[in-house]
Amino acid sequence: MSLCTLLLFSFFFTPKPQTDIPESIYDFKVVGLDGGTIDFSQFKGKKILIVNTASKCGFTPQYKALEKLYEKYKGNLVIVGFPANNFFYQEPGSNEKIATFCKENYAVTFPMAAKISVKGKSIAPIYQWLTEKKYNGYGDSHVKWNFQKYLVNEKGALVHIFYSSTAPDSPEVIAAIEQ
Repeated sequence: MSLCTLLLFSFFFTPKPQTDIPESIYDFKVVGLDGGTIDFSQFKGKKILIVNTASKCGFTPQYKALEKLYEKYKGNLVIVGFPANNFFYQEPGSNEKIATFCKENYAVTFPMAAKISVKGKSIAPIYQWLTEKKYNGYGDSHVKWNFQKYLVNEKGALVHIFYSSTAPDSPEVIAAIEQ
C-alpha cells in the first residue's frame, strides 16, 4: 500500500472525535418530556441522580422510590429521568404517553427528559458523557438495563453508578446522597 493510499484511507475512515460533548454536566441542556428545556446549569451545588427509565419494565416501580427520594432530599438533590426504549421495547410510548403514565401511576414531579437512546450508535450526548471516562473523569461504563442510576456530586463530578437492581432508597444510594 502506498503512503498516499494509506493517508487517504486514514483520512476517510478514521472516526472523527466527538466535539459536541460538553466538558461539564452543567453545560448540558436537554429537551424535557413536556417539550421545555432542562438546563443542567440550574443544578449547580446539588447532587444529580440521572436514571434511564421505562414504563413496561420489572424495575418500573422504582419510580415510587425515586419520587420519595426526590421529595426527601429536594434541597440538595435533583433527579432527572431519561425514558429510553433500548431494552426489549419497554418504553414504546410517545413523550405524551410517558408523561401521563408517570403522573397517573407514580405522581412523578422530578424533571423528566424527552425519550432518548442510552446506548448504541444513537446514544444521546449526555449518556456519552456519563458512560465514557474521557468525558466524565470517573470511568467507562455501559447502561446494562432500565433504571441504572448515575450520581453526580455538587461540584459536577460523576461519583457513583448504581445498577438497576439497586433500589433508589437502598442504604448505598442514601449514603452516597448524604455524603
